[in-house]
Amino acid sequence: VQLQASGGGLVQAGDSLRLSCVASGSSFSVNRMSWYRQAPGKGRELVADIYSDGRTMYVGSMKDRFTISMDNSKNTVYLQMTGLKAEDTAVYTCKVDGRLYSGSNYRQFGYWGQGTQVTVSS
Repeated sequence: VQLQASGGGLVQAGDSLRLSCVASGSSFSVNRMSWYRQAPGKGRELVADIYSDGRTMYVGSMKDRFTISMDNSKNTVYLQMTGLKAEDTAVYTCKVDGRLYSGSNYRQFGYWGQGTQVTVSS
């Protein structure tokens, strides 16, 4: 399973961005897709999760400005970010958790994508 993230860039404070992350491969199913971010000099933090049944979970106040969504048919997760602030500047990385099938067997997996840089100028 491979992940390809896109949509980052340089924007001004108050602008919006939509990040996308596509999971591709064969013989797998998705249980959850997540967005994390890592700001300069800080550790990686969870931004939001979305499960295949549509349940979402946000961390802290990011739910007020960020919306996570998923297109199950495309194994794609989106992060719509509005009202961006300088403190949102970070590398945003997606993660997928699911099952990898081999015949009648399966194993759980969790894979990380490459990050996409979001820079917000104030």
